[in-house]
Amino acid sequence: MTATTVVPHVVILGAGFGGLSAARELASAPVRVTLVDRHNYHLFQPLLYQVASAGLEPADIAYAVRGIFQRAPRVSVHAGEVTGVDWERRQLHFDDDSTLSFDYLIIAAGAVTATFGIPGVDEHAFGLKSVADAVALRSHVLGRFELADADRSAIDRGALTFVVVGGGPTGVELAGALAELFRTVLVKDYPSLDVDRARVVLVEATDTLLGAFHPSLREHALSELRARGVEVRLGTAVEKVTADEVQLSDGSAIATQTLVWAAGVRANPLADRLGVEQTRGGRIVVDEHLQVPGHPGVYAVGDIAASLDRAGNPLPQLAPVAMQGARHAARQIRRSLAGRPPVPFRYRDKGTMATIGRHAAVAQLPLGIRVRGFPAWLAWLFLHLLLLVGFRNRLSVLLNWAWSYITYDRAQRLIFAPEAYGGRRPPSAGPSATAR
Repeated sequence: MTATTVVPHVVILGAGFGGLSAARELASAPVRVTLVDRHNYHLFQPLLYQVASAGLEPADIAYAVRGIFQRAPRVSVHAGEVTGVDWERRQLHFDDDSTLSFDYLIIAAGAVTATFGIPGVDEHAFGLKSVADAVALRSHVLGRFELADADRSAIDRGALTFVVVGGGPTGVELAGALAELFRTVLVKDYPSLDVDRARVVLVEATDTLLGAFHPSLREHALSELRARGVEVRLGTAVEKVTADEVQLSDGSAIATQTLVWAAGVRANPLADRLGVEQTRGGRIVVDEHLQVPGHPGVYAVGDIAASLDRAGNPLPQLAPVAMQGARHAARQIRRSLAGRPPVPFRYRDKGTMATIGRHAAVAQLPLGIRVRGFPAWLAWLFLHLLLLVGFRNRLSVLLNWAWSYITYDRAQRLIFAPEAYGGRRPPSAGPSATAR
């Protein structure tokens, strides 16, 4: 390659699962790659709930993006937030008024929390899509116990009632983790407090948990949660949230100072700023190659893209979809550079997992294989260790898990927010998480 050769520039928006997969696929290609994100780290979102429940620290599930690509000279990192695009000039605009030109573009900016316009959710609910969300929730939960220990009457006002909304994997995993934290750890931290009065209430608008799983696995998850003390309320929607209670569709109300919103996501607001066609939920319309119609060389992948399966149904907003889609988009760029035609994207479902707690998980694998209980729990542990970025992170998580397993203890139960001891107002559950 001569010094005068014009090297195509590929810009990737988002350093999540999709963005990292695309950058790695293109690291050896004859292109320049710029990975753009508002944060300087890649976040392993599936384990955020463990930060929130005092099982892990943020550094265990986050990894500096520049460190990932130290040995990839063709990949550079740009920290910034995209505010718009000039499609004619093929140029991105940033919040600091800078610009970045591209020849190819991969949009992998993920999703944010969707609150569906329910009154009070934005003001009073915790989201769980960012490190800040998880740390704030952890401090708040522990702060409720400090408050109740100092003032027993606070229990009657909902200080020790924790409501989780959403029966998908995030809601199920968080509810199980909180119940385990209370039963095995905090009961020893607060010997003079009746920790048995602490409640975890999981609210799901449909009549089942883990809707994407086989009915037998859903029933297993439900029975395991209830056996661990989680109150599960199915077929019940949230109608209004205040600082002191949650009002439900069945006419009842729950006095609580803690509501965690895990009921849905929408595409990153970046999609709204690009002037492209979107589906319900803000996802970007793409063709069978994951290319954005009318914009050659522009791809959207993962949670922000409305990619379809072979039957024409939207693919789920899951990490494996993002990773496979990103690798596919990167390969289409390679094919374009080689003068070869694109090929359609075909998602290969390798299975779905969710954990409920110690020795309890469900796994739905290809060929109709369904696993539950201890074997599924071990598989879940192994897979998440494998997907973590960096040896240090894997080792740290493994050691933390081993310590918690052996000692029934969690060393990360630190309160960093002073207001958590008495304050009740959480950060917004709105789109603060992955907007890039």
